[in-house]
Amino acid sequence: MKKRLLIIILLTFIAVLFLRCKMSQSNPEVLLPLINEIDTKVQFRDSIDSSISTVDVAWHLDHMLKTINKITDTLEISNPDDYSKSYFNFSRILSLSSGHIPRGRAQSPSVVRPPDSILTESLILQINMAKANVEKLKLFDKKSHFNHPYFGQLNKAQAIRFMEVHTMHHLKIVSDILEE
Repeated sequence: MKKRLLIIILLTFIAVLFLRCKMSQSNPEVLLPLINEIDTKVQFRDSIDSSISTVDVAWHLDHMLKTINKITDTLEISNPDDYSKSYFNFSRILSLSSGHIPRGRAQSPSVVRPPDSILTESLILQINMAKANVEKLKLFDKKSHFNHPYFGQLNKAQAIRFMEVHTMHHLKIVSDILEE
């Protein structure tokens, strides 16, 4: 039992170190290839596979773009002086260090939930906005922050990592729908 506990503590420590290293690399440019990949999936917007997801590809694309754009908006208006170093959050450490979000575990906040009808023009507009937001992110203070419903307060570096992991999560779902 003591050995097991020691292994868990050691793995948690390693995950925290890895996450700190990953978080110090707060280059928003990591989002550009992901946004470009979203762009290539727009043509498949109406594809759906109910054994993978109850919603179509357009829903996932819109959700990813809304998430990137809304988080950027929130970081922009946040007051860096109000940032307080986050408390220990095992879910945040596990997801952001492993780069994995389990499927079907969380509900999207209403602010990033797509509308019932998603227009291709809206997706294109949001793609262009997301690309512009990558440039804006570079200018934000490192203590710019937003409150995530499950991971708590995330600073700029953590927010960028979250946007990366979240986008990869939904792109994987889209790939599964399209059986790529």
